[in-house]
Amino acid sequence: MTRRDLIALLGSTAAAWPLGARAQQRLRRLGVLIGTEPSDPDGHARLAALRKELGVLGWKEGSDLDTVVWWSGDDHQTHIYATQIVQMKPDVVLSNGTPATMALQQRTKDIPIVFTMVSDPVGQGLVKSLAQPSGNLTGFTNFEFSMGGKWLGLLKEVSPQVVHVAVLYHPQTAPYAASFLEPLQAGPRALSVQVHAAEINEPSDVEREAAALPLNFSSGLIIIPSIFMTAHRDLIVSVAARYRMAAIYPFRFFASAGGLIAYGSDGADIHSRAASYVDRILKGARPGDLPVQQPIKFEFVINLKTAKALGLDVPPTLLARADEVIE
Repeated sequence: MTRRDLIALLGSTAAAWPLGARAQQRLRRLGVLIGTEPSDPDGHARLAALRKELGVLGWKEGSDLDTVVWWSGDDHQTHIYATQIVQMKPDVVLSNGTPATMALQQRTKDIPIVFTMVSDPVGQGLVKSLAQPSGNLTGFTNFEFSMGGKWLGLLKEVSPQVVHVAVLYHPQTAPYAASFLEPLQAGPRALSVQVHAAEINEPSDVEREAAALPLNFSSGLIIIPSIFMTAHRDLIVSVAARYRMAAIYPFRFFASAGGLIAYGSDGADIHSRAASYVDRILKGARPGDLPVQQPIKFEFVINLKTAKALGLDVPPTLLARADEVIE
């Protein structure tokens, strides 16, 4: 066989390969922007869940997929890193959290973006609708706003004497807070609770709000999920303990840090599911054609050690409903 014949044969063979198989030969690039500090173990657990599922779907890191990760714990860094990611021109981006997603959306209308842990993608103008996102974004939400009423009910179950509740929220990283507050402000009539919306702009505001509440075991806290609250979880848990207040948190890791109870979506599960959208987009799907999905797995955790320190006798029926009891 001559050199010319060999070249012709190789060319005809390559032309016969399925398009998907040929596309897999090119190293694809995935940019990931995680809205927490690089020391955050929960952020690493979510990233590990994403990578594990991508591997299950056939994407081998370093062989046909190059994943570049940025960690950002504050708004200034988030915007800097969003610019760097867009300049890198990855094939797809995964963004964790509302601030990261909004920063990326402001910088590109072309690069596909799969978001995770976003509470209100429609209200924040990220997508046209959950069923038909359109544009270059789709992804996975982490809460329904009716969750506010659920939190209040659980707080009253674990601490029936609570009649004053401060709802802590950070307006910059939780622009959707008002939607959580609506069911909270509608529910207290049946539960005989006074609900106070407590805007937190600086870490010191957490103690200020706690100190403003009655200190006779009749006060409690509800924490609206946001990047700020996640970053300052240890401070919030310690303030609740110092003022001997029952508190409910939106994620399991708050209870692991000493918080009384936590009820919220499973972040690792959401990131594992997000891998399927990354996979489909890398294979040619358009983000705007993939419906935004809501969480399907939730975690209810009770820290029994903290309950005992507060003098609370957790009802056995509540313990039986818990996914995890920390003792």
